[in-house]
Amino acid sequence: MKQKPIVGCMRWGVWGENFNTKQYETIIEQCLSIGLDTFDHADIYGHYTTEADFGEALKNNNSLRSQIKIITKCGINMLTPNRPIHEIKSYNASAAHIRNSVETSLKNFHTDYIDTILIHRPDILMNPEEVALVIQALKKEGKIKTFGVSNFTTSQVNLLAKFVAVEHHQVEISLTNIAAFDNGVLNQCYGNKIEAQSWSPMGNGMFTEKTEQNLRILFTAEELSIKYNVSVNKILLAFLYLHPVNIVPVVGSTKFERIIEAKEAMNIDLNREDFYKLLAASTGHEVA
Repeated sequence: MKQKPIVGCMRWGVWGENFNTKQYETIIEQCLSIGLDTFDHADIYGHYTTEADFGEALKNNNSLRSQIKIITKCGINMLTPNRPIHEIKSYNASAAHIRNSVETSLKNFHTDYIDTILIHRPDILMNPEEVALVIQALKKEGKIKTFGVSNFTTSQVNLLAKFVAVEHHQVEISLTNIAAFDNGVLNQCYGNKIEAQSWSPMGNGMFTEKTEQNLRILFTAEELSIKYNVSVNKILLAFLYLHPVNIVPVVGSTKFERIIEAKEAMNIDLNREDFYKLLAASTGHEVA
């Protein structure tokens, strides 16, 4: 069963459109109007400002929080004037850091719970037993509902899963990055009932970088867009929707019409040959 898209908020703040509070409120309501209720964040977005900007909209309209689900990520220490104590970009999945990040996010969003917390990047120094204890404690306290990771390898997920349930895995999956099809990530998600979320689902730089791969993909996608009488964007997402793991795309657009397209892409059923045409365009060759 296809899963409706998650709405990515990375570019809603100072890293993109720099929405004001009313604009945040408007686009949240627009997303809800078409049945999209899950919003993806990370503490670092907007140099640690986007969570709070989004939270002002929830504070301004207190009816919104009960209608939405919030995903946020932690574990990256970014170099920015907003965090002057950071001397170098690094990763931190210590129990203290996870707890502090969750508490900060709760304040930013003006809420008493986060629906999903993800560890943003694998920390070489991560102690899985320590992570398990803090996640279990945060769940018991009602401060988080579910837990997952982002950009982990299968072995890193396996290690963590020995001590705590990994319920989501957000990783780059698109026609420009098909590694998850072959490196075991999607197989692991399917076999262990982990929700597979795709960031940059339409391809990183697809429309801005004229690489040979991008040109091949766009040529094929344009042919199929005519065949199916839909936009190229919908074809790019329909490619992901065909996979049996039920990939959930995280659509990071600031334009509501693009978000609508992502929802409508669920209605397209590519046939298998068309899937493999797109795959061949990505790799530059037919399957062996």
